[in-house]
Amino acid sequence: MQYTTLGRTGLKVSRLCLGAMTFGWSADEATSFAILDTAFDAGLTFIDTADVYSRWIEGNRGGESETIVGKWLQTKPRREVILATKVRGRMWPGPNGEGLSRHHIVQAVEDSLRRLQTDYIDLYQTHSPDADTPLEETLAALDSLVQAGKVRYVGCSNYPAWLLMKSLWVSDVQGVSRYDCLQPHYSLLHRAEFERELAVVCQDQGIAVIPYSPLAAGFLTGKYTRENKQPDSTRSGGGLIQRLIQDDRAFDALDMVRAIAGDHGVPLAQIALAWQLAQPVITSPIIGARTVAQLEEVLGAPDVQLAADEITRLNEATAGF
Repeated sequence: MQYTTLGRTGLKVSRLCLGAMTFGWSADEATSFAILDTAFDAGLTFIDTADVYSRWIEGNRGGESETIVGKWLQTKPRREVILATKVRGRMWPGPNGEGLSRHHIVQAVEDSLRRLQTDYIDLYQTHSPDADTPLEETLAALDSLVQAGKVRYVGCSNYPAWLLMKSLWVSDVQGVSRYDCLQPHYSLLHRAEFERELAVVCQDQGIAVIPYSPLAAGFLTGKYTRENKQPDSTRSGGGLIQRLIQDDRAFDALDMVRAIAGDHGVPLAQIALAWQLAQPVITSPIIGARTVAQLEEVLGAPDVQLAADEITRLNEATAGF
C-alpha cells in the first residue's frame, strides 16, 4: 500500500480509504470484521465512518457502523489506524438532535468516542453544511475539540467551493483550526460538481480530497451491462444507479474503462480508481465493500500506472458527467 500526506498536514494516510457505511447494514459484524482485517493486513489503515451510519439503535438514529469499528479497533494498535468520522445528521429527538451547533457537536463527539471506544478521532468531519448555524460557532466548537485532544484534524463533506473558502477565511480570522480535508462526491461518472471549482480550491489551499462513491455506486465495477440492468438490491432506491443504467453514454464510458482494464489485466474498478489517483489533488478515494472479495478486487489500484493517453481517453469518454 502507498501512503501520502493529508493535504498540507504531516499526517500520513493510505492511498485508499475504507468506507464503513456498509457495516451494520449490508455487512454484518462478522463480515465487517473480516473486511477490516483484510484492509489492515494490506496496509489500508485509513477508515471513514459517520455517526449516522447505519440504522436505529438505542432509540437513536445510526451508530451501528461506529460501534462495529470500535469493537474491531480493540484488536489493533490504535496508533496504527487513522480513524475518520462525521457529525451533522439527526442522532436524537428534538430541535438540537442534528446540526452543527456547539450544543450538538459537543454531545455528538462524546457519543462517537464512546461507540468507537477511543479517546480521540484522527479526522472529524462536518457531514454537510448547516445554514442555521454560523460558521464561527461551528469552527470554534471544532477547534475546542482539537485543543482538548479529542480531535486531531477537522474536515468537511459536501461543501460547495464558496462555502469552503468562506470557512477557511473564518478560521484564519478567528485563529482556529481549519478544514484540512474535503470529502466530495466524485467519480468518472460524476465529475462536474467537483471539477468546476472545488478541485482548484483544494489544490490552491492545500486541502486533502477523499472522494466518496469513486466507483459510481458500483457501476464502474462492470456489474451492470446493457443486457443486465437489474439494480443491486441494496442500491435499488439509489437515484445515481437508476440514472446511469438508463444512459447510453454511461455504458459507452464503461466500455472504455473495460478496454483499458483489459490492457492492464486488472479489474475495471482499479482503472476507475487509478484515474482518480493520477490526479495530484486526490488524496485517498473512499472504497466501500460488502464482502472481502469486493475489497480485494480494488486493493491493487494504487499500483496501476495509467499512461497519459489512457487518462485522456477516459477524460474524453466521461466529459459532460
